[in-house]
Amino acid sequence: MRIGINKVHFPVTTLGFGRRIGLWMQGCSIRCPECISQDTWAFDPDKKVEIEYLMREMTPWFAAADGITISGGEPFDQPECLDHLLLNLLSIVRGDIIVYSGYSCDRLFSRYPDILAFIDVLISEPFEAGAGHSLVLRGSDNQKIFLMTALAKSRYASDIDQCQWNGKRRLDAVVDGDALWLAGIPTPGAMESLRTELARRGMGCSTSDQYKPMVRA
Repeated sequence: MRIGINKVHFPVTTLGFGRRIGLWMQGCSIRCPECISQDTWAFDPDKKVEIEYLMREMTPWFAAADGITISGGEPFDQPECLDHLLLNLLSIVRGDIIVYSGYSCDRLFSRYPDILAFIDVLISEPFEAGAGHSLVLRGSDNQKIFLMTALAKSRYASDIDQCQWNGKRRLDAVVDGDALWLAGIPTPGAMESLRTELARRGMGCSTSDQYKPMVRA
């Protein structure tokens, strides 16, 4: 089975407990206004890889990873692929599995209960720029966190759905050849400030799709 992948990286430290594998799926039909991940929107057949290949490429990371965070794009726009991927991960990943979705929790719980059974933490709802940006692990405060398993409840605060950012937010910076990309949830306006500073220094900054369907280390 072939799955649309934008990028995969280890370690990511800003999207959940510990040092995690970060996996961004390719393709999103929701397309929230002011989304910072617009390079993941297009349903690009050139970005599809076999799930078995993806699993082999991630294998060296599994022993050291505290979990995996799956985002996008929109994972539930590829439900069969997400289901197949999670089935493969369950027997290998020793930590928790977080999945971000821009769909409502009502839609996800009614349509995909079998897939949700494989997930430790679900973060749902579309990004809304005007909803506030104070709560941890979320781009906007309307988004919801569900701790689905005992493992999740042992790793994350029971009131995490209401927990606020404590101090400055961190981002993981990844150098890939002559390109730099960031993983995490920036403060509002941070990306525009970065673009302005890079332009001042004579460097470009683009959100265009520049990634091939491959694992990135």
